[in-house]
Amino acid sequence: MTLDLFAATAPELEDEILDEGAVVLRGFAVAREAALKDAVARVSADAPFRHLVTPGGFRMSVAMTNCGELGWVSDRRGYRYDPLDPESGRRWPALPDAMRALARDAAARAGYPGFAPDACLVNRYAPGARLSLHQDRDEKDLRAPIVSVSLGLPAVFLWGGGERGDKTRPVALHHGDVVVWGGPSRLRFHGVRPLKDGDHPFAGALRINITFRKVIA
Repeated sequence: MTLDLFAATAPELEDEILDEGAVVLRGFAVAREAALKDAVARVSADAPFRHLVTPGGFRMSVAMTNCGELGWVSDRRGYRYDPLDPESGRRWPALPDAMRALARDAAARAGYPGFAPDACLVNRYAPGARLSLHQDRDEKDLRAPIVSVSLGLPAVFLWGGGERGDKTRPVALHHGDVVVWGGPSRLRFHGVRPLKDGDHPFAGALRINITFRKVIA
């Protein structure tokens, strides 16, 4: 039997526990893909994707944009959240209802009811793009979870420990999978291996990752 590597993960698959407070909701977003695709298109039309520069002067391989009350930005001055898009000087696009509902529902499914994100990062991976190991620690409210949605091409998510040098666990993520982590796992290091070539009905040769965060306590 031949397996379709790009097939959407079936929504009825069981959730996968990564650690205490961290879970992969397999196929959770598949039924909402049309609304999410439209939301991403509207956000990126208002605030186009761009490759940010790290404080060290390196160009990030992942292109990104933001929506919500705050957007995550990086430049020579450092990493931070800003209510304004530095390229346009305008506020970031409002968080679309479809995205807000998905974030709320996924967090509740994972045991974090009442999640109300004020920042949403939309990342676009082309083949070869990767995300180095890091912690999400720029947020003032570390009680709220991180909700991360995978769409399009499959990727290998690296789940680490509390220190950068800790051993990582590779986790295959497919279209529609949602990873939620918080509580004792909130500051775990994580990353994404370089994206492999492929073609997916949702996004062609790309992977779209939507990450929700609660910044202001």
